[in-house]
Amino acid sequence: MSFPARPAPVLTTRSTALSLAALLLLGACATPPAKPPAAVQAPAEVAKAQAALQAAPPAVKALKRKIAIGRFTNETRYGKALLTADQIDPLGRQTGDMLSARLVESGRFLVLERPDLAAIKAEQALAGGPANIVGTDTLIVGSLTEFGRSTEGQSGFLSNTKRQIARAKVEIRLVDVRTGLVFFSAAGTGEAALEKGTVMGFGSQAEYDQTLNDRAIGAAISDVLNSLITKIEERPWRSDILKAEPGRVFISGGARQGLKPGDRLAVMKAGEKVRSGQSGFDIELPPTQVAELVVDSLFGDSETNEGSVARVVSGTVPANTAGLFVAEVK
Repeated sequence: MSFPARPAPVLTTRSTALSLAALLLLGACATPPAKPPAAVQAPAEVAKAQAALQAAPPAVKALKRKIAIGRFTNETRYGKALLTADQIDPLGRQTGDMLSARLVESGRFLVLERPDLAAIKAEQALAGGPANIVGTDTLIVGSLTEFGRSTEGQSGFLSNTKRQIARAKVEIRLVDVRTGLVFFSAAGTGEAALEKGTVMGFGSQAEYDQTLNDRAIGAAISDVLNSLITKIEERPWRSDILKAEPGRVFISGGARQGLKPGDRLAVMKAGEKVRSGQSGFDIELPPTQVAELVVDSLFGDSETNEGSVARVVSGTVPANTAGLFVAEVK
């Protein structure tokens, strides 16, 4: 006995709406898992963290050394064709001036003039005062050893490009003025480029740009500057005693040399100089400390006339200060 097949149930509009509402209700109830709570610091830890952030790092004493830039020449053939024997090569002079400007801008040295020393002495004579040329700790000499320009380009069916490149290399040496010994040398290289192009005859033309020379030399100086500064600052700083009184000493150098009230300095007696048969140089034996000072106050308004007043906290400083100098306390 067979029964007729029952037709499939047809969802009415009302039943469809009820089903959709149930699904939406279930979706709303299924909330995403809550995020883990953020870590909360205890009040004591918060205060400690804030104090650490607000505490400034200790100031680093950076006493300035006296340096001068001596001979700086152009050893390349670039730009020498029209110079006579008595003319100063402008490219070498420019390189020395750039290096001097960078060292002055660093604010870490007392840079003394040497290339125009004759002009300075002449002006001092016209001023009617005695010549006062200060000696240096280190003399910088060097040269421009490589310099050149090249042009590169690509040409296509509808476009072409042209790239001008200038390259430079400087060699620098540091000389100990007391012995004439070269104790450090370094080299720096730099490059500057200019690229222009045209498409279907439209665009900018790559004309000769003289500033590429300047930028290439400046890049070479920047390349060698950091190692140069680091080596100069490795040498020990020292200063002179201007006058000694009972319990008080006047020394050369003040705020512009990095000194400030409260700094501790050592008064050293220079060691005996002995001629070395092996090297031929006079070797100074290690100095000995005779006193310790604490800076009380500063005076002067420029790098040439500033000084410090310090009191003696240990040892004795004699009235005759020949052979004595002031150094940092290590």
